[in-house]
Amino acid sequence: MKKALVAYFSATGTTKRIGDMLAESIGAKAFEIVPTEIYTNADLDWTNDNSRSSLEMKDTSCRPKIESRVRDMENYDVVFIGFPIWWYREPSIIDTFVEMHDFKDKIIVPFATSGGSPIADSYLGIKALAKNAKKVEHGKLFEPGIEIQELKEWAEKYLRK
Repeated sequence: MKKALVAYFSATGTTKRIGDMLAESIGAKAFEIVPTEIYTNADLDWTNDNSRSSLEMKDTSCRPKIESRVRDMENYDVVFIGFPIWWYREPSIIDTFVEMHDFKDKIIVPFATSGGSPIADSYLGIKALAKNAKKVEHGKLFEPGIEIQELKEWAEKYLRK
């Protein structure tokens, strides 16, 4: 089986819970993508056009800073990247993460959480930035109540490819 990393950004804790469950279910290392400046509730107010998250998502060149990078990325074959859906795509901080790492010959598998939006084509933003990746899968949106066994079964198909 291929060696996997589960990297995720979680603004409210929902994606973190699923990311940690996924890592545990497949015996993978979990890596939390932590912003240098933590998002407050006001920052996450999508109904406010001037909130931090709204401004970041309006500017496709925005790259929020993150605390650290994966130091041993070359050791992984499959990288699961988790995030909440913001404005029908991955948050800009995921773009920061992808641009900071070399995904040469790796399979990237996005997974997402959302309060109502689909995962849609969010993988396309990752694919455009991870030019060296072997493949960027479409990924899957998970509901907060997902069971660990379902996560394991979903992930294992990418580990056997």
